Amino acid sequence: MSFQENKMLIMPAVDIKNGKCVQLVQGEPGTEQVIIENPEEVAKKWEDLGAEVVHVIDLDGALESETNIETIRKVIDEVSVPIQLGGGIRSIEYAEELLNLDIDRLIIGTMGIKEPNTISKLSDEYGSERVMISLDSKDNKVVIKGWQEKIDKSATEISKEFQDLGAGSILFTNVDVEGLLGGFYVDPVIDLVNSVDIPVVYSGGVTSLDDLRQLQTTGAKGVVIGSALYKDKINLVDALKYQVIK
Repeated sequence: MSFQENKMLIMPAVDIKNGKCVQLVQGEPGTEQVIIENPEEVAKKWEDLGAEVVHVIDLDGALESETNIETIRKVIDEVSVPIQLGGGIRSIEYAEELLNLDIDRLIIGTMGIKEPNTISKLSDEYGSERVMISLDSKDNKVVIKGWQEKIDKSATEISKEFQDLGAGSILFTNVDVEGLLGGFYVDPVIDLVNSVDIPVVYSGGVTSLDDLRQLQTTGAKGVVIGSALYKDKINLVDALKYQVIK
């Protein structure tokens, strides 16, 4: 899966917790507002509706619990479109296991920020297009460890460093608006897009088709949509019309 000049990929989110598909508010455990059995069937539904990529997050892994590797395997078996996967990737060995399972793109967060050389190693071995650095922002500072720990730099400040290390793309999540279904802030996205030459995928607060129209103007090459799809604020078929930037 490669990013294209005139396209903003619409990526439905499948967040997995305890083997189920859930939607949390701002990533906080215990705030589940959607709980669906069989995440692999949810992923297949998004594929059947036209999604060209599915965004999968292992929430248990992100919060340093047991990973959902078996459920992830089921998702891989069920869908034929590319899978972009993150959450709980804390070692090179686990990253390699996932990449060898045919995950199209791996999202590295905490490990990449704490051990930047892991980005170079994975990029050299598997290709930069398969390595995405996750820069999650809260109060304009990057947060790690399932958004529980903050570092004293903004996403824009460290983005170029990861481009130089070999990351092929960036996932930028604005935690301040994530899961709240209240829209998103445009300026932080534009600032980040302008700071690097690699594709940026945005996540957080996208709630309406107007949000998608606005996001098209930022230069983002993709957008992850979660709660808005599960709560019928956005219809995926309608959203997919905004993939092509005119």
